[in-house]
Amino acid sequence: MDCIFCKIVSGEIPSVKLYEDDRVLAFMDINPLNDGHLLIIPKAHAATIHEITEADFLAVMSATRKLAAAVKKALNPEGINLLQLNGKAANQVVPHLHVHIVPRWSGDGVTVSQWELVPGDMEKIKGIADQIRKDLK
Repeated sequence: MDCIFCKIVSGEIPSVKLYEDDRVLAFMDINPLNDGHLLIIPKAHAATIHEITEADFLAVMSATRKLAAAVKKALNPEGINLLQLNGKAANQVVPHLHVHIVPRWSGDGVTVSQWELVPGDMEKIKGIADQIRKDLK
C-alpha cells in the first residue's frame, strides 16, 4: 500500500510519536498550523469515517480525548480545534482517517474554518433531517 500514514505505522517513515496502543498511533504534524498540532490515526488502514470499524473509531476518539487533555495541560492554549476530514471535497489530503488536534490562541492567525451564520429554510432542514433519519442504522 502506498499510504504515508500506513508507512508511519510500520516504521518505514519516521515520526515524532506521542502515543501508541494496539489500535492507535498519535504523532506530531510535520506541517503544523500551530505549536502542538498533532495527528491521531488508526493503525488499521481506513480511508474515511465510512470505512473505519466502530472499534477503531472509538479507540481513535478515546485517544483524541486523552491527547487533547495533555495538550491543554502542557501548552495551556485558549482553545483547541479538533478536525476530521472525509474526502477531497472536505479537503482530506491523506486518504487514511486522521484527527487533527490544533491548539489555538487568540490572534494566532490560524484560519481553520470560518463561516457566516445565515438562517436556513426550516422546511428544507426538516426534510433533510427526515432523509437522514431513514438511513440511520
